[in-house]
Amino acid sequence: MKIGSVELTSPFVVAPMAGMTDTAFRRLVKRQGGCGLVVTEMVSSEGLVRGIDRTLEYAEYTEDERPVSIQIFGGDPAKMADAAQIVQGMGADIVDVNMGCPVPKISKHNAGCSLMRDPGHAARVVGAMAKAVKIPVTVKMRAGWNDRDRNASVLARMVQDAGAAAVTIHGRTAEQSYKGLADWDLVSSVAGTLDIPVLGSGDCVEPEQIIERLGSGVSGVLVGRGVLRNPWILAQAADIASGGPPRMVSLRDRGWFLLDYIQLLLNERVDEADGFRHVAPGSMTADAEDDGRPARGHERWVINKLRVLCSWYSKGLDGGSQLRVRINSAERIADLRQIVEEFFLTEEVTAP
Repeated sequence: MKIGSVELTSPFVVAPMAGMTDTAFRRLVKRQGGCGLVVTEMVSSEGLVRGIDRTLEYAEYTEDERPVSIQIFGGDPAKMADAAQIVQGMGADIVDVNMGCPVPKISKHNAGCSLMRDPGHAARVVGAMAKAVKIPVTVKMRAGWNDRDRNASVLARMVQDAGAAAVTIHGRTAEQSYKGLADWDLVSSVAGTLDIPVLGSGDCVEPEQIIERLGSGVSGVLVGRGVLRNPWILAQAADIASGGPPRMVSLRDRGWFLLDYIQLLLNERVDEADGFRHVAPGSMTADAEDDGRPARGHERWVINKLRVLCSWYSKGLDGGSQLRVRINSAERIADLRQIVEEFFLTEEVTAP
């Protein structure tokens, strides 16, 4: 599968999820195999252009994640083109436009899924970006704004004509948010009408579902919540696609994933080699003196990250609710590690 000039070794992609798919998580998922592309958390075009430090952090990535797509959001064609040039300058392989976020604080600023309400303007955004950069420009959209305006097929054709190299369609409307079921019939029908790759997204929480969706005519599948529950899901889908059974994942495997994640988070910006982290010009990481010590409150940040991940990661596990209670009450990294070791590493049991 190719997106523009970028060749993917697998059609399975880690979807962007705000607050969840940070660089440490993406690296660990990539290590498991089966992942053809990772997409960063969405980044504000305004923040990129103005050099707002917190925004710039969301765009950071490492070489281990390649190929990597940086997703940006915004509604001003000129500013989105400028942001795309910054993304290209960071060395990213692809720049993706968020036209799928239904969150009001994004959509009320003529960004995210609200762009679907004005397809002509959305196409102008993509056209400005495609003219400004040499890397592929892709678009992630939804089925439409609501059931009365399911215009993904129209918009997908328009952004293709404007220069988009691929589109991803989440089969729900903005009004649905994440309720109900994704409409994969719509995704498949759009895939049959375009000349560029169409990827689908929605309701893939088992590896068999990914394979089933891949057989519906799309070129690839983005997986979001399914990866949070099971970081091996893309590798398992690749196993099935190769004609074998999906690999077994033990509780010990799941435990070591969490311990590795904790360590990667703790090590962020601590004794990192020059060039390890690709950053935007003007970021504190790029410009500031670094004394090698974690920022104050760094451990609290790591604990909070684990709490959020485990709200998904523990679903379907025997004793998962008790695990969440214990992790949510942990106040120290040492306590967190002990909880993980006691739950996951005490015996070799195959997780569901």
